[in-house]
Amino acid sequence: MTAPQLVVRNLGLVEYQPTLEAMRSFTAERTASTADEIWLLQHPRVFTQGQAGRAEHLLAPGNIPVIKVERGGQVTYHGPGQLVAYVLLDLRRLGIGVRDLVTALEQALVTTLATYDIQAAPRADAPGVYVGDAKIASLGLRIRGGCSFHGLALNVDMDMEPFRRINPCGYAGLAMTQLREHTAQVPVLEEVGERLLQALRVQLGYTSAH
Repeated sequence: MTAPQLVVRNLGLVEYQPTLEAMRSFTAERTASTADEIWLLQHPRVFTQGQAGRAEHLLAPGNIPVIKVERGGQVTYHGPGQLVAYVLLDLRRLGIGVRDLVTALEQALVTTLATYDIQAAPRADAPGVYVGDAKIASLGLRIRGGCSFHGLALNVDMDMEPFRRINPCGYAGLAMTQLREHTAQVPVLEEVGERLLQALRVQLGYTSAH
């Protein structure tokens, strides 16, 4: 059996709405032979509201735009200094289910943070990855035709103030944290991305990426 092919795109700082449309188009147009892709990027300041999102979790968005999307979960925040990884994968071809994908993403985050001597763990009652009681990474996925899009967001070195304008992921008072607060070295986002990509490759079974 041929190992699954993986294409990685480092997109830099890109607007949310065009990236969302590109993910939707890629997923709608892909075929059984389309290589899987992971997009590593940052977004300008934006709140995204999941398909089950409730308005009361948006406390005071102010001048930050709010975009409703089809991923699971409630409201979250994206901004510069946060590493976003969108996983555009054919789950049927990989032979995994949605729960397997969530577990793989969570374990890749735990592995990445461990390379910075940060002990992190997922929680059964609230998807994502936590350092103690504080959330450091969020997950939100959509599956269409057996293929995934959306993905994960890891707080690296960012302005955390906008998280106080929402109930993150629908949890009032949920503490949020970032990598910078748990390591003496100043984290470089591109380096964090490389470490995360390596961990994702291992968890998902890709032998190489280009």
